[in-house]
Amino acid sequence: MFIKVLIAEDHNVVRKGLVFFLKTQKNITIVGEAKNGLEAIRLAEELQPDLVLMDVIMPEMDGIEATKIIKQRWPLIKILMLTSMSDQEHVIPAIRAGADGYQLKDVEPDELVCSIYGVVKGESRLNAKVTSHMMSYLSGEKSETETSLSELTKREREVLAEIAKGKSNKEIAASLFITEKTVKTHVSNILAKLDLHDRTQAALYAVKNGL
Repeated sequence: MFIKVLIAEDHNVVRKGLVFFLKTQKNITIVGEAKNGLEAIRLAEELQPDLVLMDVIMPEMDGIEATKIIKQRWPLIKILMLTSMSDQEHVIPAIRAGADGYQLKDVEPDELVCSIYGVVKGESRLNAKVTSHMMSYLSGEKSETETSLSELTKREREVLAEIAKGKSNKEIAASLFITEKTVKTHVSNILAKLDLHDRTQAALYAVKNGL
């Protein structure tokens, strides 16, 4: 797997450190650097990276708003938030904006690399603190349009359980002995029936409901 990464980080020392470290990693290439959200959007369009490593707090436009715009315009681009902000006020909006993963800057280097690979493969990679915030948030929120798990077919429930384990579509297909195309269809049906926006929300929903 060859991964093109765009780094969006306003602190020069942090950004250069990330560039230096990730350049040492096999199959990861840094295609661009952005100092704010507006630059991140412009470079995302120009460079079409596989993944954007996005800070939350940046000048001119923050990472959350940039994430929302990038995911709307180029939904195939993965976004992994990398920030020092672990409070619910930043975590929830970032996930709602479409972030595919959320890691803190004190993450171990090897874990960051694993998160990059995981997110690109379609897995949800959330820091433990972030997961705690999401679970707390979800436990206190009951959407009026939320559909019961009973609306899902047996196979859809099985796929949802696999999503909760962080598996990619390819891995789910292998586990359930079905085609990857069939998995994609089930995932689409699950998101539609449960009124969820992405796999991250689906995984959290599954955990919340005992799957």
